[in-house]
Amino acid sequence: MKKSLLATAGVLSAAALVLSACSSDSGGTDGPPTVVASTNVWGSVAAAVAGDNAEVTALYTNADGDPHEFEPSAADTATIADADILVFNGGHYDSYMEEAAANSDATAVDAYALLGSDEHADEAGGEHTDDGDEHASGDHSDGAHDHAHGDQNEHVFYDLPVVAQVADKVADALAEKDPGNAESYRANAETFTTGIDGLRAKLSTIREQHADTEVAQTEPLAGYMLTEAGLVDIAPAGFTQAVEEGQSPAAADRAALQDILADRRAKVLIYNTQAVDPVTQAMLDVARSAGVPVVEFTETLPDGVTDYVVWQGAQIDALTAALGSGSN
Repeated sequence: MKKSLLATAGVLSAAALVLSACSSDSGGTDGPPTVVASTNVWGSVAAAVAGDNAEVTALYTNADGDPHEFEPSAADTATIADADILVFNGGHYDSYMEEAAANSDATAVDAYALLGSDEHADEAGGEHTDDGDEHASGDHSDGAHDHAHGDQNEHVFYDLPVVAQVADKVADALAEKDPGNAESYRANAETFTTGIDGLRAKLSTIREQHADTEVAQTEPLAGYMLTEAGLVDIAPAGFTQAVEEGQSPAAADRAALQDILADRRAKVLIYNTQAVDPVTQAMLDVARSAGVPVVEFTETLPDGVTDYVVWQGAQIDALTAALGSGSN
């Protein structure tokens, strides 16, 4: 079960972020293609591909709130209805976009639906396997990016091969809508995926230096990334699942995670700053008191950051530093 959407209509419509400007070079007769993304994470991926030739709007841009809980306003719904291309997370993370795509002629790029596709799986080397109890088990000894589609971690914007595929799909969609700029879109996608390869190289370095190191998360946010980095999340599944669903973790799970942190079994705590409540704050306090390095991860781009590769690169660098400082 995922978190239920809360009624927050109208709160963020005025903050919709235009990430790429219009261009007179568009080959279409009705102006440049329009892309609407559910969050500024997916908007940044789309904008990297669009360049100056298409207009990209992200609906959810709040750096502090929880994207799970966003529900579009009437203005947002109109923006979605006018889009040529919809780019969204899927997996019930942004259900309103899934519903819109099912009832629209717009081209849909659903990131979650790309799980299990191996197009970019091994290009940067390293094994990419399922992580956490939200993933199906299987034989991944060949290093393939093999997900059995089902009830999996919905945070696929931390699955770098999938993000690369989203860029390719956006390039294909834009090329179809705007053939005159097709070459530019595909070149931009190639540049973006080269950046993703660089991020994956960083994860390979973590794997080489810290394979099987135990860490903990307050929510299964970065599961795909941690798995590719060879790290093991030992936070109680019941704890992270409860936080994922917006519920209070059971006392036994709270006590178990507290012991893990107090005993420094986890070398790093990955703390989702956009899924915070008194229980997660208490775990943060335990980690800091015990001297466990804390790395703050987010679900949307921080204020002032518009580039996906820059955002994830900074988080991976912070994780690398924390692993080093927590190695003793």
